[in-house]
Amino acid sequence: MSLRIALLGMLAAGGPATGYDLAKDFDGSLSHVWPAKHSQIYPELAKVAADGHATVRDDGSRGRKLYELTPAGRDFLDTWLQSTDPAPRVRSESSLRLFLLPLLPPDVSVPLLRKEAVRYAEQARLLEAERDSHQPPTTPGRNGWYAVDLGIRNFTAIRDWATATADHIESLVDR
Repeated sequence: MSLRIALLGMLAAGGPATGYDLAKDFDGSLSHVWPAKHSQIYPELAKVAADGHATVRDDGSRGRKLYELTPAGRDFLDTWLQSTDPAPRVRSESSLRLFLLPLLPPDVSVPLLRKEAVRYAEQARLLEAERDSHQPPTTPGRNGWYAVDLGIRNFTAIRDWATATADHIESLVDR
């Protein structure tokens, strides 16, 4: 369901788009909060159109399909946004690894945690450069900038957690 909602949201925010354009937009902004592979996007777009949440028409000579949000699709999106209370849990292989690293001996876990902190700091830095090359939205409904900002905040929080955890493990060893 969440991929469908993400696609409907992108069509609502950006207007009509091809599957390729939507996949590219996923890679550039939404992937920081909800990743999806191109191979997942196209079949879901076909379902969105089949359910009447988007229209689809040929766009040009290359057989590209242009998807456009229908009023029913907008109603579906609005209803989901206003009535759904998703669980605030995140399923992340990277977070699971970080959580389990302290099971290793301190001389192994601390360097790995510090390495992860550097990796997340670099990811945050890259996103900051991307975010800073664009102005914040001046009208509601353009949310790519916000997705990048959320990615920065997530990466920064994980960096801080990894650093604090490494510091704490070191302090236990130094006792």
